Amino acid sequence: GVLSGMLAPLQRETFLGNAAVLQVFDISKTGKIAGCRVSEGVVRKGARVRIIRDDVVVLELGTLQTLKRFKDEVNEVPSGQECGMHFQGFHDIKVGDYVECFTVEEIQRTL
Repeated sequence: GVLSGMLAPLQRETFLGNAAVLQVFDISKTGKIAGCRVSEGVVRKGARVRIIRDDVVVLELGTLQTLKRFKDEVNEVPSGQECGMHFQGFHDIKVGDYVECFTVEEIQRTL
């Protein structure tokens, strides 16, 4: 009991999907929007993201804050579709970046 509570919870990542950044739009009130094509799985609003550029992780645990299909805000976009993504507090997105989308759940460890 007591000792288990002192262990840091394990974090389990569940892969959702990934997308390639094809274009970057500068929207004055929002910041940068990444125009992406989903290449595998699904991308989901509110999910965690890892952004990779030239095999280097440039954002480790970001959040997919806004997800749009054309002008509509949507909750998820499946493989093969294009969408616009905005990442919370991250504006250094570039064409050619690769976005991995995943969920993280904390699992309380037991001894």
